[in-house]
Amino acid sequence: MQQIGFIGLGTMGGPMATNLLRKGYEVEVYNRSRAKAEALVSLGAKVADTPAQLAETASILFTMLGDDASVESIYYGTDGLIAGAQAGAMMIDCSTISPALSRRLAHDLAQQQVSFLDAPVTGSKPAAINGTLLFMVGGEAETLSAARDVFLAMGREIVHMGPSGMGSQTKLAHNAMVGIHAAALAEGLSLALKAGLDPAKFLSVVQSGGAASKQVELKRDKLLQRDFSNQFSLKLMLKDLRLASEMAAHHQVPTPMLAETQTLFQMGQTQGWGELDLCSIVQLYEQWTGVKVGNQ
Repeated sequence: MQQIGFIGLGTMGGPMATNLLRKGYEVEVYNRSRAKAEALVSLGAKVADTPAQLAETASILFTMLGDDASVESIYYGTDGLIAGAQAGAMMIDCSTISPALSRRLAHDLAQQQVSFLDAPVTGSKPAAINGTLLFMVGGEAETLSAARDVFLAMGREIVHMGPSGMGSQTKLAHNAMVGIHAAALAEGLSLALKAGLDPAKFLSVVQSGGAASKQVELKRDKLLQRDFSNQFSLKLMLKDLRLASEMAAHHQVPTPMLAETQTLFQMGQTQGWGELDLCSIVQLYEQWTGVKVGNQ
């Protein structure tokens, strides 16, 4: 069986690596906070001391990290993946990063005869736990085909978007919509609350009507309970909105809704809600209207 490496065991990466272990794969892990790596030992994981050490043995290696800086550090840093890369191996980044970095990684790893896929995911924490993620993949179709079974140990669907960088571009356009939908949900719900409507009944109407969205499905109960525990953090959504804005500027696409949504999430970050779930931006509207969801 293939030796799988996995780096980044946070909200998404931890469940993804867990699913690989439960599906019977041999998995070696690395995390900057070693305790998160050691927590998987009971499931059969081995723990590497450095990314380079992990790269020396893994035939397929996944990274799931928070931002460009973290990815650059893991790949290019001292004792990083590129330092330990072995010819013939495959590296797959599932992080949401800039398309430019994805393309640079593909180019630099190719110099060492290592194939690379940018394969960000959608589905949030529940899908990572349930193994129902969707992977949007940039890179060579042949490389993707060789890793298909491993992907399907963590997800339900794989969509090949094209050459390197296309997976990252897909994720940014997608997450621009996620952020806009989340803001629309908070705003519409706040309007209903201020008008004295029952929030549960209102959201039931929304779920069954033309305003239905995955955000309503995922966040309905969390909003009604004012449960802002993290499924996908506000700070990571803000990071993705910033990257999407950079992508829009590069392609000269006007994005007024994206701009306004980014401002809302920046305000939430300034309030200190970065580690909370992205639905916590409803608290901005609660401040402005003087009505909390839980007051109804």
